[in-house]
Amino acid sequence: MDHLTQLRRLGLFDSKVPRYTSYPPATKFSNDVTPRVFADWIRSIRPGSRISAYVHVPFCRRLCWFCACRTQGVRSDEPIEAYLRSVKAEIAILRDILPEGVELARLHFGGGTPTLMAPDMLSDLTATLTDVLPLADGAEFSVEIDPNEIDAARLDALASAGMNRASIGVQDFNHDIQQIIGRIQSYDVTRDAVEMLRARGITSLNADILFGLPNQSQTRISETVQMLLSLAPDRVALYGYAHVPWMAKRQAMIPTDTLPTPEERLSLFDTARRLFMWDGYSEIGIDHFARPGDGLEIAARTGHLRRNFQGYTDDTCDVLLGIGASSISRFPQGFAQNASGTAAYQKSVRAGELAIGRGHVFKGEDILRSRMIEMLMCDFRIESAELLERFDLTPQRLKTFYADAAEAFPGMVRFDADGFDILPEGRPLSRIIARAFDEYEMQADGHSSAI
Repeated sequence: MDHLTQLRRLGLFDSKVPRYTSYPPATKFSNDVTPRVFADWIRSIRPGSRISAYVHVPFCRRLCWFCACRTQGVRSDEPIEAYLRSVKAEIAILRDILPEGVELARLHFGGGTPTLMAPDMLSDLTATLTDVLPLADGAEFSVEIDPNEIDAARLDALASAGMNRASIGVQDFNHDIQQIIGRIQSYDVTRDAVEMLRARGITSLNADILFGLPNQSQTRISETVQMLLSLAPDRVALYGYAHVPWMAKRQAMIPTDTLPTPEERLSLFDTARRLFMWDGYSEIGIDHFARPGDGLEIAARTGHLRRNFQGYTDDTCDVLLGIGASSISRFPQGFAQNASGTAAYQKSVRAGELAIGRGHVFKGEDILRSRMIEMLMCDFRIESAELLERFDLTPQRLKTFYADAAEAFPGMVRFDADGFDILPEGRPLSRIIARAFDEYEMQADGHSSAI
């Protein structure tokens, strides 16, 4: 049996599985986290500690058809200004319950398109937030930047506020593909944005591209990768396009007969992967690449790589505070998500209440299984020693975990008393193998393809 046949037999081309950016996945959140519970979690943060924060800006000037994020189109600044007033109201609520001396080790603005905010909005938002949660020495402040929606004034405002990492969405440079996904963004516009960033001392640059797009071919993705490499990003996320028009209605604009087959998607990924590796990038987890010496590469090499809602990270903070509509917070006690709808979010915070809509309180073996899945997704290996030290777990119980998973994936994994490994030939199955350690029943709806 050849390798492709084995991958097909084990479900690579037809399984719908979580991306495991959290455990349990957000699709399993419920109403067991209330604003009162969340407030107690915030009060439990150790005074003087360092945490991370994510601020969600759910607006775009135009809606790209491929995107499945929670965003809404705006033609004027009025909805943005109203939303920012609500974000500032949420920050004021947090100020009243946060312990003394808490600082930010990481700050990320995401969306949507954070850079559609005017310079004064960007300055006001960062000043309001850092007045309550100051940036710690050596903090990383990253912003998602749309090259079509950025200029010198906005970059000056962000640089003055402390931004030191930028993340640029590329998707694909081919004009025909851009037209069919509703995202026109030339190489020249992207290059100019990169040059403006570097002129302001922003030397740390991330870029996102997609494989599995309509009418994408190995030749086209090779051209996009080579054009991206000319910009020398420090790290790249190579995500698979998830076609879920029943969830993201705008994706109905993309004809399904233009999409590559699952087997073609695998070839597209492998083509891009080889190009990044040939250019000296290190492979990070299942879909990231980083230059030697980048923080992500160091974390992967030293066993400190982690996974969160933005993908792979070297952020090891125990607390991630989500601010804005639909933002998700992570605490040692569990997850809490703000109301997804902008109107519901704004109504809560303007009434002086935390806008928690749902979440998950860790229970049972959640934390154990979360760590096992994170190890697999980050390192392709579960280390027995760490689990036996951290958890009330016997070697026999751990062996049972391993044996059950190994039985389901013959030839793709191996295990012994020291740990459980996904073999190189099994790495395309990583998400499916991780599911074998998932205690929650996995449903196809709401998850993306395994490749």
